[in-house]
Amino acid sequence: MKQILRIITGLIFILSGFVKAVDVVGFSFKLEEYFSPTVFNLPFFEKLALPLSIFVVALELILGLMLLLKIQVRKVLPALVALCIFFAFLTFYSAYFNKVTDCGCFGDAIKFTPWQSFFKDIFLLVLLLILWLLYRKDRKADETVSWAVPAFLVISAAFAFVIVYGIVREPVIDFRNYKIGTDLNAELKKVRDTPPTYKMFYTLKNTKTNEEKEVSQDEYVDNKEYWQDGTPWSIEEDKSESRIVSEGYKSEISKFHITDVSGNDMTNEITYAPKAVIVFSYAPEKVDKNLLHNIEMKLISLDGTYIAGVSTQPETYRYITNGVMDGTAIKTIARSNPFILVLERGKIMDKIPAEVFLKKY
Repeated sequence: MKQILRIITGLIFILSGFVKAVDVVGFSFKLEEYFSPTVFNLPFFEKLALPLSIFVVALELILGLMLLLKIQVRKVLPALVALCIFFAFLTFYSAYFNKVTDCGCFGDAIKFTPWQSFFKDIFLLVLLLILWLLYRKDRKADETVSWAVPAFLVISAAFAFVIVYGIVREPVIDFRNYKIGTDLNAELKKVRDTPPTYKMFYTLKNTKTNEEKEVSQDEYVDNKEYWQDGTPWSIEEDKSESRIVSEGYKSEISKFHITDVSGNDMTNEITYAPKAVIVFSYAPEKVDKNLLHNIEMKLISLDGTYIAGVSTQPETYRYITNGVMDGTAIKTIARSNPFILVLERGKIMDKIPAEVFLKKY
């Protein structure tokens, strides 16, 4: 039994670590949110978000892999318990205080609410404690089979490649809504055609018995007892509220909204162009001016193409049309700063770091 439990637990940690390793820059954005003034207010650590993300992801992968391959199990288990407690603290904080509502525990591959993430961590913690009890007196658990170390080194090297590739270019596997091949116009239409559904819920009070009950707007309309002449039921306005009953079609692409410097919407202009090449920057103040100049010159040379520059500031670009978009929404599209998005009638044909674009096109 303990062997099966060890393998399952190790695989869970490897899965969790791998989807974060694929997009370690995205995970660093989540850590930045935790370090921001509105959460833990640790501005110094915001600058270290990426190195810390790499460390945490590497630790999760290495420890999970060691547990799976049965390498130094009795030493690995306490380290995993400590790591799990750390994650449980973050997810509990997120859930209880409604901060950083997507913890990024499984990257963009699997979405958890903060409470789901917290209970997942508690479940893992229980598994680890059971394993620790089962293995704590088992000295054979520290014996490593001959093939385990070479396998560990090879797999670790593969994980390192995935992390580095995701930092230098873009994630090896794109779990985001903006993956290549996505039709932005089709997605935006689904969002418009399937909006969230809300219903009113009334708190009613019986003026004769002081009884209170909650009913939906449909129940209220269907039951004459609540509203006919002479009814003892009255609506408690301050306790009644509108609630969402259907999420509708959810997509990060709903936030794809670009305006010009005057605030006019230019989204359709971009997504319906036969071909559009757009440079995006979520932190233009950090972009090398020479790089930005070279990108603009390259874009200007493209014939028959709609070109524009989009950032969080209205005067980032000197030679091409400036567009403005929310920084978090830009980060969702791609991780590089800046990056190039290539569209054909709203369909994503390519998205690449700016440096790579200059070499490729």
